[in-house]
Amino acid sequence: MGLQARQLYLNLPVKDLNKSVEFFTQIGFEFNQQFTDENATCMVINENTFVMLLAEDFFKTFTKKDISNAEKSTEVIVALSADSREQVDEIVNKALAAGGKQSNEPIDHGFMYGWSFQDLDGHLWELTYMDESAFGQEN
Repeated sequence: MGLQARQLYLNLPVKDLNKSVEFFTQIGFEFNQQFTDENATCMVINENTFVMLLAEDFFKTFTKKDISNAEKSTEVIVALSADSREQVDEIVNKALAAGGKQSNEPIDHGFMYGWSFQDLDGHLWELTYMDESAFGQEN
């Protein structure tokens, strides 16, 4: 078996750390205060997945490359699973109410439903619900 990482830490640059924390708090995310200061915060996705929101100047200390302008180009789409269609809508609507922008119209494939938004810095977030009972079942 290949590499099996126990945890995932996704690092995203943000222009205003406090505004980003407020934005994601309004959506319903929580933060690990143990890994939070004026430069960074650790947003908890689940017990093994985290998004480190890093102030741009601090983020620059980790790379020699230019930071992408997420409002003009896309380097990554953060895709998260939801427990239901209703939860997809709830999370995206909270993001829009908190100042985010709609990225795409909702996509409904019957067995799969998704909708996406842009955060305050233009990073793309996609929520998807997959109805596994709609797939063929073993007899």
